[in-house]
Amino acid sequence: MTNQKKSYKVIGLMSGTSLDGIDLCEVEFSQPMSKWTFKILKATTIPYTKEWVDQLQQAHHLSNTELQQLDDNYTELLSEVISDFMKTPETIDMVCSHGHTVLHQPENGLTYQIGNLPLLAQHINKTLVCDFRTADVVLGGQGAPLVPIGDRLLFREYDYCINLGGFVNISFEKAGDRVAFDICPANKILNHFAKQLGLNYDDKGKIAKSGKCHPKLLEILNSLNYYSTPPPKSLGVEWLENEMLPVLEQFNLSEKDILNTLCQHIAFQISKGIENKSSKVLITGGGAYHKYMMNCLKKYLPDVKLHIPSPEIIDYKEALIFALLGVLKYRGDINVLSSVTGAKHDHSSGMVFEVKP
Repeated sequence: MTNQKKSYKVIGLMSGTSLDGIDLCEVEFSQPMSKWTFKILKATTIPYTKEWVDQLQQAHHLSNTELQQLDDNYTELLSEVISDFMKTPETIDMVCSHGHTVLHQPENGLTYQIGNLPLLAQHINKTLVCDFRTADVVLGGQGAPLVPIGDRLLFREYDYCINLGGFVNISFEKAGDRVAFDICPANKILNHFAKQLGLNYDDKGKIAKSGKCHPKLLEILNSLNYYSTPPPKSLGVEWLENEMLPVLEQFNLSEKDILNTLCQHIAFQISKGIENKSSKVLITGGGAYHKYMMNCLKKYLPDVKLHIPSPEIIDYKEALIFALLGVLKYRGDINVLSSVTGAKHDHSSGMVFEVKP
């Protein structure tokens, strides 16, 4: 592609493993003096209905035929959500959609995000850039994390970028390369136990704060094999179900004690990922609102400057960066770093579906 404009107005979409909903972000990118800048024009989250949450939670157990039907239905859902959000379609250059991950087994050469069908471009009548992970897995990569190219281009003033979403991921520069990986589960596992108390999530970590840490459980969690595996590496729901949940279920603990222990575990694993103990760290994702988690993190990293940005960056950084990935793909620029995913080389990943006039 040779679409080298100086500015782009695009919509970015992201649906994460925590199943909060579909994040949409309308953003204007500019590239003065070869440095990317951005301005978020509007952003919102469309919550999933209970029916959609149930379907997405069970998607990795479906047959191929059932998955195809789910993909079709999810594409219809996205088309409605995007069309409602896109009030002035004539001003939008493209829509950049991550879709929703239902299968992620890069060790088996498999990653699958629903909602990336070319039919979506026809429904919304806009150029669509999507399906960012598949090509990386074909090239031997993890297909994740993909956000670090955006950390490098848009948030370079921070030593580390940490996102506390369904899983915790980290991104930083080391010896001239961008290094990034999933650290551990976060909201995905915390919400699992909050839901056992009839809540969608533990608001500000109040329940976790009221519990007590179980030292033996903490020790076992911290010794899980994944944590001693060097990057590149990434986590998925399958790992959570096969490796972490069985450990937690061995202990007959109250939900508040499990949540407290998990917060200690997550904070400890994050602290291990930050080698420079006097650095500047950007914290985004829903976990940034978890006050008890933030206090645990400060305990492990007393000299680190933890920066919690504006709510629009906390909540929509991933949608923002997938919007950037789409622009980079549309231009034919590199948008995936092999130092991060383990792919054979840097590349421009994704599919572009142009709307036929």
